[in-house]
Amino acid sequence: MRLLTHNFLISNVKGTEKGYPLKIEADDVVEEPSPVNPAFIWKILPKLDWTVVRSASLSIADKVDPPLDALPEERPRPPGDYPDELPNDEVEVDPVLKLVHRILMDVHVINGNLICPDTSRVFSIKDGIPNMVLHDDEL
Repeated sequence: MRLLTHNFLISNVKGTEKGYPLKIEADDVVEEPSPVNPAFIWKILPKLDWTVVRSASLSIADKVDPPLDALPEERPRPPGDYPDELPNDEVEVDPVLKLVHRILMDVHVINGNLICPDTSRVFSIKDGIPNMVLHDDEL
């Protein structure tokens, strides 16, 4: 499960007030580096709850090597009219943008749990897939 995915997951257990954000208890975390796509990161950033991105990254920061650096408190802002496509070899990508990409796209929680903040319901993560299916009595 990417941290990008985590940012959009919510608990729908009966009796849940908000069900968000889900706390991550990661057992296995891997990093799979991928090319940075600045246009994608700039477009997705406004849709994310930045506080949740920061807390999620801190919760698994020491599970990857090298450990994740802390994200800035303020959500990064694009520099003016950012081109949709940047040639990787011609333009230097901002270090904060690289870190955001690493956290959202490259870090994967393979096994662990997601915990509902309201009900303490545990949703398992197995082989990178969060199981958000509810039991009949939770509907």
